[in-house]
Amino acid sequence: MRVLVTGGAGFIGSNLVRYLLAQPQLERLVNLDCLTYAGNLQNLAGVDGDARYVFEQVDLRDADRVLDTMRRHAITRVMHLAAESHVDRSIAAPGAFMHTNVIGTFNLLEAARACWPSGGGERLLHVSTDEVYGSLGREGLFSESTPYSPRSPYSASKAGADMLVRAYHHTYGLPVLVTNCSNNYGPYQHAEKLIPTVIGAAIREEPIPVYGDGMNVRDWLHVEDHCRALWTVLERGRVGETYNVGANNEWANLRLVERIADAVDEVMGRRPGRSRELINFVPDRAGHDRRYAIDASKLREELGWRPEHELEAGLRDTVRWYVERARATATG
Repeated sequence: MRVLVTGGAGFIGSNLVRYLLAQPQLERLVNLDCLTYAGNLQNLAGVDGDARYVFEQVDLRDADRVLDTMRRHAITRVMHLAAESHVDRSIAAPGAFMHTNVIGTFNLLEAARACWPSGGGERLLHVSTDEVYGSLGREGLFSESTPYSPRSPYSASKAGADMLVRAYHHTYGLPVLVTNCSNNYGPYQHAEKLIPTVIGAAIREEPIPVYGDGMNVRDWLHVEDHCRALWTVLERGRVGETYNVGANNEWANLRLVERIADAVDEVMGRRPGRSRELINFVPDRAGHDRRYAIDASKLREELGWRPEHELEAGLRDTVRWYVERARATATG
């Protein structure tokens, strides 16, 4: 098995690379990343000691280099995670999201089609988001049959990429799978995302920003559980199918922020409640979806995947990881 991971220096990608290198059937793992602000090779410290691992600094928008990378390494599996993914950035500058998420995915699909003409058992897994489904009310869950209703430039670009992947399966017979996951958390996440933002502000005793009234609800999934799900779908999922990935952890943003603040106080030995005093409500994000929640029963029932991380314990472990990292940085 020769696997190409796109975006392997990012948050989910770097965790996935570490997970894949623990799989004995892996012959080669090629990490394709162009190292934008969201990609950092320090996230992969130590993995280059594995002879099966290769890093290729390639931009998905460069079709020729994407094709060359797949051919040189005789790739048999693709796990496509590379994407511009920060909603606020997509609101301020949507162009990069269209070029990377849509055109970059198109280039990868074309490369796979050129390299896999004979249908020899290859697979391409496209990793997407629950944000393509839009916003839920107080009740209900996103299922694989939920109509798409993206409401930000980011989610629209991912929805376009999802549709393109499925079109290549139906038109050309390309062996694809699609996953749509809920919000991830865990080590190596970029500082702009909600949980690292809250942890960092609490560590520095700076105001902790919370959009609107803080009652927007998200469904949280530990990145290690997500990596196991991706591997499960890649290996045993039905080609052409979509699988939602979620852990049934619905929390309002304010409740989540309060628990993170408490965990920072605990880990850093501060007075209980100190970090909660830093919470600062700020004007809401434009087009801010009210609630996301995933129905992952198809993944559980067909492929036997289950999340292993309980959210409160996972949050404490995540806070501890970031605090230890901050302390190590401060001491040089």
